[in-house]
Amino acid sequence: MKRIIRIITAVCMSLAAISCSGKKPQQLSIAVFIPGIIADSPIYAMLADGAKEAVNAYNNGKPEVSQAGLNILEAGTNQAEWSSKLTALAAEHKYSVIISSNPSLPELVGPLTQQFPSQKFILLDAYKTGNNNIATVRYNQHEQSYLTGYMAGLMSKSHKIGLITAQEYPVMNDVILPGYKEGALAAQAGTTVDFRIVGNWYDASKGSELANAMYKSDVDVILPICGGAAQGVINAAKENSRYLVLFDNVSFDKAPDNIISCTTLDQKKMAAEITAAYLTGKTEWGTAKTVGVADGYVKFEQDAPERKNPAVTDDMRTKMKELVENIRTGKLVLPQN
Repeated sequence: MKRIIRIITAVCMSLAAISCSGKKPQQLSIAVFIPGIIADSPIYAMLADGAKEAVNAYNNGKPEVSQAGLNILEAGTNQAEWSSKLTALAAEHKYSVIISSNPSLPELVGPLTQQFPSQKFILLDAYKTGNNNIATVRYNQHEQSYLTGYMAGLMSKSHKIGLITAQEYPVMNDVILPGYKEGALAAQAGTTVDFRIVGNWYDASKGSELANAMYKSDVDVILPICGGAAQGVINAAKENSRYLVLFDNVSFDKAPDNIISCTTLDQKKMAAEITAAYLTGKTEWGTAKTVGVADGYVKFEQDAPERKNPAVTDDMRTKMKELVENIRTGKLVLPQN
């Protein structure tokens, strides 16, 4: 009898130790790590909404004990803090997967898979192969930036267009800026791009200052990729009666007379799909996928649903439709580097 009691006691202690160590979550539990602020970034809002949609669909009709958990955390705009916040999140051992979205994240989470070997990561808008704890999906931002640049080039009368970014980073320097220039030059030979940097993702006053300076130097179309600072760029476009081409989501309502196109990413759809795939055990770990126009995740929106911008001519609309169709069918191939 004493031997049986000792065995039972040892088993209970072992189970308690496993539970306390938190090496594995008790059930499917997802953390969505927002490297920024949802209110300032439509792309992160879509990430959160897509994950919520998939978890709600998975949990529907299941008893509470079988439901997946979801926690959405905003890391703020200070990129220097993202690594420590990701480390703290993984160290909690509470989440079976951490889902996030940003091109810089593979570099940050790679070491964490060594430090926390049971922690899984799914990263959107990112690219990383060969790590069996990480799955990534990126959008073809060569296609996205080329389409945007082409539209800006068609619209520009001065043949000077601008791009205002929050900061320099590899995808910006190696893909987005070159693609934007390439598209503009294809639309109108001799078009130049004025490239300026806010220095952060939130300073709307700085965004306005840069945009005003660019408009005064005869730039007539600007692409802002600068988070909350983009509101300042939008305000400057209104004040100067100049034009904007936007990335990531449909936002014509922010300045209907000034926004001439939105080249969007269907991040909500992708976030829902990758979350659902994880919940049903279909994630392909260690892989990287690229999606674009042909897959339906990169889209060009010329006009608001109920309003055509009178500044955009029918000839411009026709040229853009032809360009989108050429990319969709593979007649024009713009590979993501």
